[in-house]
Amino acid sequence: MASAASAQLLSTFYDTSCPDALSTIRRVVTAAVRSEPRMGASLVRLHFHDCFVDGCDGSVLLADTGSFVGEQGAAPNAGSIRGMNVIDNAKTQVEAVCKQTVSCADILAVAARDSVIALGGPSWTVPLGRRDSTTASKTNAENDLPPPSSDLQGLTTKFSNKGLSVTDMVALSGAHTIGQSQCKNFRDRIYNDTNIDTAFATSLKANCPQPTGSSDSSLAPLDRTSPNAFDNAYYSNLLSQKGLLHSDQVLFNGGSTDNTVRSFASNPAAFGSAFATAMVNMGNIAPKTGTQGQIRLSCSKMSGSNEEEEPDKTWMTEGPAYVSAAFSFSFSFFFSFSFFSFSCFFFSVV
Repeated sequence: MASAASAQLLSTFYDTSCPDALSTIRRVVTAAVRSEPRMGASLVRLHFHDCFVDGCDGSVLLADTGSFVGEQGAAPNAGSIRGMNVIDNAKTQVEAVCKQTVSCADILAVAARDSVIALGGPSWTVPLGRRDSTTASKTNAENDLPPPSSDLQGLTTKFSNKGLSVTDMVALSGAHTIGQSQCKNFRDRIYNDTNIDTAFATSLKANCPQPTGSSDSSLAPLDRTSPNAFDNAYYSNLLSQKGLLHSDQVLFNGGSTDNTVRSFASNPAAFGSAFATAMVNMGNIAPKTGTQGQIRLSCSKMSGSNEEEEPDKTWMTEGPAYVSAAFSFSFSFFFSFSFFSFSCFFFSVV
């Protein structure tokens, strides 16, 4: 899962070099999610799509140019990936207080955490010190991100390839308690799957006709119960065969993950704790640290020569070895279902 470089990630990484970084990011993210709750899911998904393709290095944020093809045009991202404007806004405001110090990869990791908090979910300490990539891979984005048609074995393999456990996989899937998905991602399920509640499937067909190409981009919430609240309702939906995506329902379909789904459905605190742990584990996938990569000035494009543009901050990688993140969970939402609402698989959240 985590490369040797992740041992250099520290929650205190910017305490001296940019002490206002995290509060600045949180202000931007909180305002964006308050304005549009769906944005919270989009930012979590953006972080997922970054980390699963060559590590958490901000590569997904790089825009295509006449001479560069990035990941945003890959099949799992094209026409659905969102939130880059929020990250750009956060980067601009962080740059105003700390010039070329905080990476876009770290801003995205913190933004994902702050999005979950803004929607009533748990908090966790984000290890920091990632650096930004100087490349991206459309091919790897198309190969490494699990599609919404995945079966349980396919999902398990994709997550295992990134060093994530089955429990991590089931917990991270719970991010589908927020957000929406496009008709093209669940059409086959509502017309052809048998492990789906009949009334639930029927209710989705009006805005998602069967012919391919008809209303492909029409949206449906991944969690109808509480689409804008980060809670454990996603798992209760699976128990009732109301998972929107095929790759959601396979988590509860007579297989090895059934008991974990039952546990998370009945125990919101257990889900919150597992989700926070899984997000830290995912954020540790192959980060670039030390002198690897660069610190971009703009998240959508690579900076020029590191030597010409970056101040020397090699001292920031020195110090004690990585200490496991201390999780500080916000469990108040677990005791009030009015703040509760969780949903779906990152690859199809929009």
